[in-house]
Amino acid sequence: MTAPLPALPAKIHPLVRAFLDSRDAVEDTVVRFGSPVHLVFPQVYAENLTRFRAVLDLQVSHYRICYAHKVNQSRAFVRTAEHAGVAIDVASPQELGSAIGAGFDATRIEVTGPKGEAFLRQLIDRGVTINVDNLWELGRIAELAGDRTKVPVLLRVSGFDAASASRFGVPLAHLDRAFDLLSASRSRIAFLGFAFHIDSGEPAERIRAIDACLALVEQAYDHGLTPSVLNIGGGFRQVFTADADRFDGYVLALREALLGRGAQMSWGNNTFGYHVDGGAVHGIPVFHKYANTVPATTMLADLLAAPLERHGGRTVAQVAGDNMLELWLEPGKALVDHAGVTVAKVEFVKELADGTVVVNLDISRDLVTPADQEVMVDPIVLSGNGHRPDAHVGHATVTPLRPVGDTATTPPPMPESGPVAVYFAGRLCLERDLITNHKVWLPQRPQPGDLVVFPNTGAYHMDLSAATASMHPVPTKLAVTHHAGSFQACRDGDYEPPVPVGLPPHPSAARGPHRSPVLRQVSHADNDGAP
Repeated sequence: MTAPLPALPAKIHPLVRAFLDSRDAVEDTVVRFGSPVHLVFPQVYAENLTRFRAVLDLQVSHYRICYAHKVNQSRAFVRTAEHAGVAIDVASPQELGSAIGAGFDATRIEVTGPKGEAFLRQLIDRGVTINVDNLWELGRIAELAGDRTKVPVLLRVSGFDAASASRFGVPLAHLDRAFDLLSASRSRIAFLGFAFHIDSGEPAERIRAIDACLALVEQAYDHGLTPSVLNIGGGFRQVFTADADRFDGYVLALREALLGRGAQMSWGNNTFGYHVDGGAVHGIPVFHKYANTVPATTMLADLLAAPLERHGGRTVAQVAGDNMLELWLEPGKALVDHAGVTVAKVEFVKELADGTVVVNLDISRDLVTPADQEVMVDPIVLSGNGHRPDAHVGHATVTPLRPVGDTATTPPPMPESGPVAVYFAGRLCLERDLITNHKVWLPQRPQPGDLVVFPNTGAYHMDLSAATASMHPVPTKLAVTHHAGSFQACRDGDYEPPVPVGLPPHPSAARGPHRSPVLRQVSHADNDGAP
């Protein structure tokens, strides 16, 4: 029995899979709007949000979901969030304008990240909640607020692990200065509570941060402050792989190749962060998160159910409820997980002197992945059997490529049937513009005009670094929906959620912050049946 070829199969949402299987819908979309194109699926986003809410509803009395806008610039996603009644987390004047334009009012907007003085003035005038990054921000807010309505503020905290520095947040060691500023500014600042953000899949790190923030709540009361919000941030992981065993098998083959055993698996002997020493492969690869198999909802449920030793083993959710703390979250990746793909077109296929096959696309690497990462899922090739090669796409006419020159000088054609190992390359005149630095095995060699789908690009991949080198335009972004048995695509900015809305506004979204009593310790004796 022949062993399967190395592969990194991507997890695909059923709705997205149905769209890709509907060849007419895919081809019509490319013909109408051109290639390359980013596709977002608001219905998948809404489904992710429903699942997140279901987990919270089971364990938490008071909570607020703030969609992290920075994950994707899509207006369709922002409109879906607004229509569903959740809040939004923005990190720039442009994102603030996007949120307001999509219908969010000040009570449902939180602003995170570093902020300059001009932005702070705008935020104070708007009356939105400011998640303060540093003591300078806090001091300027107190000075700029004047005698107007109190400015709602959260204090972002960092430094839970002394060995791991962060450039964001107020270090724990500086909290006394923050308390002094907040106490002196109670007539101008409405202090809501504490916030943190840990971009890690390790539950222990988040639990440690939560416990530290609960201790800060106690300290805040000693300074005459009454915090009522605990914001546990985002960073909830995505699941990229559809087959964890095959992913592990691919990585094993890659590691073996780095040791000189077996066929080469990477372009230019790229090690992806590994290093070889003493006849062994060491280090953590840059693609480690693609091995995750724990859904964001499971990660959230486990976090809420985690026992806190300092509180007699009561869970995070129980301690928050005991003290009427409203839990805020800032999910981004988790809400757009599998709600976006990018489609590009094969322009030509070439073979290098050593036999390496390179598939050139009409898109660049920076448009489908953050520059420092390798996307360890295989693109999906939609063969062009049904393509209309002479159809007008945008302002260009796509025609099939034909051999040029006489038979004496034309190189022999590459085989068009049977499995082939390829690298996908971008359209820029840069050696580094390799979309895949890892080898991809395909059932057959792609042809000019074939469409290549990059799965799950909705989180950061589409917008984090949009390459416009060589004056290439940024790909169009479209919203794709499914109604009455068919798919429709429209420009992202034109999308409006359907009426009646599938997700009614949630009661927790409209609640304001709650005033907490002093955080009480729960003894082991209180564990059984204590309210």
